[in-house]
Formats: sequence, C-alpha cells, structure tokens
Amino acid sequence: MTRGGVPTVIRRRMLSHVFLVAAMLGTFAMPALGQPRTPQRPPAPDSQRLLRLLEDAFVSVADRATPSVVNVSVRMKREAAESAPSPEAEERFREFFGPELFERFFRRRPPREEGQAAGSGVIVDARGYILTNNHVVENAAEIEVRLSDDRKFKATLVGRDARTDLAVLKLENPGGPLPIADLGDSDKIRVGQWAIAIGNPFGLDRTVTMGIISATGRTHVGVATYEAFIQTDASINPGNSGGPLLNLDGRVVGINTAIVSSGQGIGFAIPINMAREIMTQLIARGRVVRGWLGVVIQDLTPELSASFGVKEDTGVLVADVMKDSPAEAAGLKPGDVVVDFAGSAIKDVPDLQKRVAGVEPGRPTPLVVMRDHKSVTLSVKIGEQPSDDAEASGGDDIVGLTVEPLTPETARQNRLTARGGLLVTEVTPGSPGAAAGIKVGDAILEVNRRPVTDAAALKQAVGALKPGESVPVYLQRGGGSNEYVMLTAPRP
Repeated sequence: MTRGGVPTVIRRRMLSHVFLVAAMLGTFAMPALGQPRTPQRPPAPDSQRLLRLLEDAFVSVADRATPSVVNVSVRMKREAAESAPSPEAEERFREFFGPELFERFFRRRPPREEGQAAGSGVIVDARGYILTNNHVVENAAEIEVRLSDDRKFKATLVGRDARTDLAVLKLENPGGPLPIADLGDSDKIRVGQWAIAIGNPFGLDRTVTMGIISATGRTHVGVATYEAFIQTDASINPGNSGGPLLNLDGRVVGINTAIVSSGQGIGFAIPINMAREIMTQLIARGRVVRGWLGVVIQDLTPELSASFGVKEDTGVLVADVMKDSPAEAAGLKPGDVVVDFAGSAIKDVPDLQKRVAGVEPGRPTPLVVMRDHKSVTLSVKIGEQPSDDAEASGGDDIVGLTVEPLTPETARQNRLTARGGLLVTEVTPGSPGAAAGIKVGDAILEVNRRPVTDAAALKQAVGALKPGESVPVYLQRGGGSNEYVMLTAPRP
C-alpha cells in the first residue's frame, strides 16, 4: 500500500484529467449562442462508460506497476556529503520549494552528519537487479532499498554509466520472490500517448502521476553525453529520479531522469531500450564499452554549411583530430564534414556520437566526409572509448584542473547561463590552470577557439601544446560574464 495519504492525491490527479476529458465530451452538447438553454442532463451512459474505462486503465497500471517501484536511500561518501551548495543556491531552493521542504531536503548539515540522498528505482529482473539513475547513487558509501511492502534490503552497486546517467543495483539476499516490472519497447511510443510516472518525490512513496508523451528523441538537454530523451508532462519532481515511466499497458518505456525546473510539465526520461542495453553491459562487465573515433566535433550553422558546400542540417564539422586516435589513423582532418557513418546519414553531433558509440571496438567502419567540396570515403578502425576516470586524470596531470560536463543543474548552482562546456570543480594551487586565473565554478567553453564538451577534448587540446606555449581559453564566470584567459603549458 502507498503510505502517507498519497492514494487520495493520486486519485484526485487522475480524476482531474478524467474530468477534463468529460468536459471535452460535454462541449459537443453545448447550445449555440442565442438559442434557449435546455435543462442540463446527466452524462449519457456511453460517456460514463468511456470515462470509467479510462479511469480503470490508470488504476490498472498503478496496481500492476507500483509494487516493482522502490525507494533508494543513499548514505554518501564523506567528501561528497561535505560539499554543499553555495548560499546563493540555497536561497533559490528556499524560494522555489518553500521553507518547510527546504529545511527537510536541502538545508546544509553540519560536517559531522553523514550526507543522505534519496531517489527511486524499479526492479527489472527476478535476480534482484534494479535500474536507477547514476546521479542518485554516484557518491554512495551505502545503499538501502525499501520495497512497496516495507521490506528493506542492502543493495550493491553493480555498475554505473555517467554518460547516460544510468546505474544498476542488486539486492543483497532478497530471500523470496520479487515484484518485477515489465519492460516495453520505447521505439514504438508515439507523441500524444498516455504516460504514467511512479516515484518517490520529496519522500512521498510511490506517487503516481499521469500525462502524455510530449516528444521523443530529445537531445541537447545537457544532462548526459548520450541523449535521446522521452519528454513528458507527467509530473516529475526531486525524488522521482530513477523511477519508471509507463505506457497504458503498464510496461516501462523510460527511466525518469530530469526536469526543467524553470518551466511546468517538462520532464525527461531515458528510453528503456537504451537503458536495457546499458544494463546488459553493466551486469556482464561492470562497465560500458563504447566505440571511439577521437575527434572534436561541432554542429554546423547555416553559414558554415554554405561555406563547406553541404546542405543545412546535414553532417557535423570536425574541429580537431586527437593525436594517435582512430580518426587520425584513418586520415580525418580538421575541417572535414562527416556526412555519413556506416551507411547512415549524419544529422548532428548527438547522432554521430550515438552511432560511433554503438560500434564494437576494432571493427572497420566506412565514413564519408566532405573535404574541399568533394566527397571522400574513408575506412576507420573504431577504438574503445577511454573511461571518464582516465580522461579526468589526464587533464589533471597537464593543467591541474578537475572538470566535469556542465549540466543544467550545476549551471544553476554556479549562476551560469552556458548550455554546454566543462565545469571546473577543483584547481590545484600553483598549476598552469591556477596561473591562468581559472577558478572553481568557472565553465570552460573553448580552448584555442575550439569548443570542449568533455574531459578528453580538454586533455587533447592542452596536451598538444609545446612547453611554454599559450592558448586562449574562453570561460564563463559565475553570474554569466564571459572572458578569455591565457593558458600556458608548463616548461620541463
């Protein structure tokens, strides 16, 4: 059973949508202007039957799927627990959520207290495997899962993937049968279909909300490296992260992940087909293996498309080629426009990233580029994408910066307006980064006038410098002001 009086809230929210449908049906019986009003009649039996069927469908989904939705409680590692939002971020949280919810969920705790975090998850396998979000468990020292029947279990982290914001947990010694969610096919969902979200917003266990599929294949959201989000107006709030998005058959079509807090009814879920692929790799290997090309790429503007002789909304521009990468070995050059990969036309940066990542490392793959207004076909032997840890450590060794991809949430916390780039989370005193004036909370947008979107791009850009050589770095400071600084490579 759902606790805390939530069933009433659930039923009211569902009925509000049902009443909206009833009102729409009633408009067909309204008299025209100037005509005498006739006494109101009760809804026709067919209308009542339709509404009852719709209501029963929502209730059936809730009854079927809710038992498989779990509450994920995390005791964070001490270093993560002691990192708190800035006073400005705290004040914004207080204004948005109100003093009561702020004190409960967002107030900074004394350092002696252990940090806590909470989210949602969904049981997807009889062996006790749970899908949730990476950002729910990435700093976990200990994980506890509570089921709908109030059973509690310790859980181990099987693996996590920051690039899609997914993680897999496994219950320790469940000792009995578990409620399992049915997984659907996210490739078959259509805009306008009903969508039901279940999760634990603000600690309100297994809250059910409903809406529709607003869009599919959303990219450039800024939450993860690989994005093809399902957008929904089903209400999603803090604590819903990791819970399921379901269709009217009660099957999981997405994993709820993010919201646009400045708007209303704009939530995003990772398609279940993508989540299933990531989960399979995490269970088998504990990590995700992806193909890697080794290029810095950017989308084409209409002006760039014209100058390179390609159609608008076609292809991506190679801004740089990493040294000793598969791309360099294949003969790719800065200024090439990739228009086709493995027989599929390329639309934009996320499209190429997704297609390259899906190729097994070591496999030769055809690639078509536009070079000097001519089509050139190359064959590239795809490599294995370096891990996040390897990328980050390489950047630290060179310029003394610790960085992470900028997300909408971290941008708001640091009063940044940029939609992409790298957030500086640590600067080593006396390092080249510190000497350049780069500070914690800055966003690195470009190095040597080329965009950087991940740690590998930063590593490649600064690693190519000769000792003592300087390049301009384009930053955004807190508050939204942009400026250039000069980064100088250290001398031996």
